[in-house]
Amino acid sequence: MHITDLPKEVALLKPAWERWYRTNKRRLMKMDREILQLHLAAVAETDCLACGNCCRSLGPMILPNDVDRIAKALCIKASVVIEQHLRTDEDGDRVFRSMPCPFLGDDNYCSIYEDRPKACREYPHTDRKKFYQIFNLSVKNAESCPIVFKVMHKLTAGG
Repeated sequence: MHITDLPKEVALLKPAWERWYRTNKRRLMKMDREILQLHLAAVAETDCLACGNCCRSLGPMILPNDVDRIAKALCIKASVVIEQHLRTDEDGDRVFRSMPCPFLGDDNYCSIYEDRPKACREYPHTDRKKFYQIFNLSVKNAESCPIVFKVMHKLTAGG
């Protein structure tokens, strides 16, 4: 499946995924090990550099430590990072001023990869403990991330 097809596929599967969640919520609370295995398999068969959707469309929350780390990597002051690259969104969170990410190259490489924001380092979150807490977020993320789509599809289809 091509990454541009993900939103359509998720729209078709979303009702089934939501039904699965309602039926399996208790079981899901004890499935972190199984979900981690699905995550590892999806990561192994996915080339993130061939995609880059997350960096084009999902604006991560930028924490104060992220600003400091980015500033250090770029050899500029934190205030310059904020002024040039960030804005405050409607929830009061700092996010990138525009998307795609200002540090995403044409080759889908991140120019600050080693110093990227925490949210970027943790994405796509399908390897985190208590996955059941972010099931609904994962449904949304499946629209842009092949890894999340594969995890959700295999989880809810039983293989």
